[in-house]
Amino acid sequence: MAASPTSYDAIILGAGAAGLMAAARAGQKGMRVAVLEKADKPGKKILISGGGRCNFTNVNAGPGNFLSDNPHFAKSALARYTAQNFIDLVNAHGITWHEKTLGQLFCDGSAKQIVQMLLDECPDDRVDVICEAEVTAVEHEDNRFAVMASGQIFTAPKLVIATGGPSIPKMGASSFAYDLARQFGLKVVEPRPALVPLTLGGDDVLFRELSGVSAPVSARAGSGKKKAEFAEAALFTHKGLSGPAILQISSYWRHGEEIGITFLPEADAEWLIGLKKDYPRANLRTVLRHHLPDRLADALADRIGIETEFSNVPDKALRLAGQQLADWRFTPNGTEGFAKAEVTIGGISTAELSSQTMEAKKVPGLYAIGEAVDVTGWLGGYNFQWAWASGAAAAEAMSDPARVK
Repeated sequence: MAASPTSYDAIILGAGAAGLMAAARAGQKGMRVAVLEKADKPGKKILISGGGRCNFTNVNAGPGNFLSDNPHFAKSALARYTAQNFIDLVNAHGITWHEKTLGQLFCDGSAKQIVQMLLDECPDDRVDVICEAEVTAVEHEDNRFAVMASGQIFTAPKLVIATGGPSIPKMGASSFAYDLARQFGLKVVEPRPALVPLTLGGDDVLFRELSGVSAPVSARAGSGKKKAEFAEAALFTHKGLSGPAILQISSYWRHGEEIGITFLPEADAEWLIGLKKDYPRANLRTVLRHHLPDRLADALADRIGIETEFSNVPDKALRLAGQQLADWRFTPNGTEGFAKAEVTIGGISTAELSSQTMEAKKVPGLYAIGEAVDVTGWLGGYNFQWAWASGAAAAEAMSDPARVK
């Protein structure tokens, strides 16, 4: 007997990357799925990603590229649905792509192709993607979930939280996933903006005058096991620091901590002393201008304060200048917040979920996937790979005949 219009095998909240992947895989396994999306169309965050070309995965994706209170949690899902699995899917749909730096894969055409591919993967007779469905209440009784959305009631024995985190609220992002998790007694790890520009104040505020200047650097943040270093570009902004290197370390930075920047990462600690021997009449400002944008070179030279020819500068002072350039310390006074954060760090605690199935241990039939969970990837396609992998893991578990009630 066919299911009634409001009765499904599974309800997925959110038609983003993770939700659409879960819907497609579950639908292909024969499940009747309702995907409820409050926006006017699915995949809105996919559409703006990668400058509109969607950095849909990274060939290097592995557990080491993710942050979580439990660094082992992501291993199972990532191992069972790999970057190559998604590349194969993209290829099967005839979507052409290219690799940029550091293993990042982008569509040759448009991110719209990825959204359409995911929708095409959803069997028409099995998956209903319902947009402009604002969820107002969720109830759980007699092993069934009832979801009230825009005046309709949807019921199913399986419910998947795939509504993401609060990053980019202008795209409709909110803390809905965390509120719902808490309703069911699940713990939430403190959510913070991640992959986000840092703001500068105090003595560092003068660097904001360099707005628009970019340079390759090595940037560091964090401490202990949660310490990281990335060698990419940094960009000075009218509020502080951005660019790939800064976005990466922002996930590791905590308020009140310093970050370290190495200008000229290829240079060793003694390089200025070596230049003194070869070019005794050179000065620091001129040398820095050979290697860095003029405005940045001048700002660094002004703060180091060595203006005379190298022949007049003691080796000790040059050594100290080299060390300062190799480990320039900034103390950000904050971030640009969820409004500019690409993703959220923190979320539904992995301690509450099965790493095999993404199902809540306390609430059978309740699943959480994607950015809603306390698993956050690096910049460069990693968060999409987590969305695909966690969505596939949940779908596999939901559609397992041994698990279907």
